[in-house]
Amino acid sequence: MRIGMIAPPWTPIPPLLYGGIELVVDQLARGLQDAGHEVILFATGDSTCPVPLQWVLPAAEGTRIGMAVPEIRHVIHAYEAVRDCDVVHDHTLMGPFHAERYPGLPVATTIHGPFNEELTDIYRVNAQRVPIVAISHAQHRAAPDIPIARVIHHGVDASLFPMGEGAGDGDGPYVLFLGRMAAEKGAHRAIEVARKAGIRILLAAKMRESWEMHYFSEQVEPQLGADARYLGEVSHERKLELLAGASALLFPIRWNEPFGMVMIEAMACGTPVLAFKEGAAPEVVDDGRTGFLCDDEASMVGAIGRLAELKRSDCRLAVEGYFSTDRMVAEHIELFKAMLG
Repeated sequence: MRIGMIAPPWTPIPPLLYGGIELVVDQLARGLQDAGHEVILFATGDSTCPVPLQWVLPAAEGTRIGMAVPEIRHVIHAYEAVRDCDVVHDHTLMGPFHAERYPGLPVATTIHGPFNEELTDIYRVNAQRVPIVAISHAQHRAAPDIPIARVIHHGVDASLFPMGEGAGDGDGPYVLFLGRMAAEKGAHRAIEVARKAGIRILLAAKMRESWEMHYFSEQVEPQLGADARYLGEVSHERKLELLAGASALLFPIRWNEPFGMVMIEAMACGTPVLAFKEGAAPEVVDDGRTGFLCDDEASMVGAIGRLAELKRSDCRLAVEGYFSTDRMVAEHIELFKAMLG
């Protein structure tokens, strides 16, 4: 098949810093090409994914995330670039609307965010015309009336992740928080849990938006100290070092997280995940094998004391098995063939 992949215009493919969606697009594009398909990736000009690349925006629009004009311009040129493909996989918000101008072009889209009120209205309009891929059952349960073509969990190539021993760093063992500096992600809860468990915590998080900075100054910064350090937004290479060295990843979400890419990134490094039983966490964490699903903060404190019960090799095996790029790619190929059939 000749497959057109349309990435969002906000971050290069693959991402240099934070970017779960962009990491998935990169893994899909590489995996589809490795599976023998011809891939055209429409992204931004600073992308380095090793597949044929086309672009109109020379660099990612990181300072204008969510603005209509750069995304619409990106989408207009993207569809001209992929109009002769057998199938198009669109990861933008505006693209499925513009796809109406190309009758007969099979287009699927993946919803990477939550089915909140705004996105539910937007995706309902296109659901009958553009097949929607959900990334977890938890995500779809928030809008069960919207037809979904398939639920396809994310995957990563474990060989690109260092297998760690959780040995810590020069200052000893630590647990890790990695994600966005947002209240629903729970960095403040992660600090409280680690402190009560008597273990250091390192926090690496994206903090660019005004609300992220406000949350940090109000709820996170006052809790920082020698046993709780904020490292800023780290590079991909530094992220892998932190994951491999951590005793565990803390994932104390209190919202319907659509997936949580960082969980399988941690597991690829052999690092178990401690998460609350919300969102997609129960679909990702095998309780008692690749981590622990916790009821509350007290339960998570206790789970830190039980990490010795887990084998880091089991975490890695879960990614080499079900949460692999190969499985994710194969399920997308099945969907694309069904669309063409």
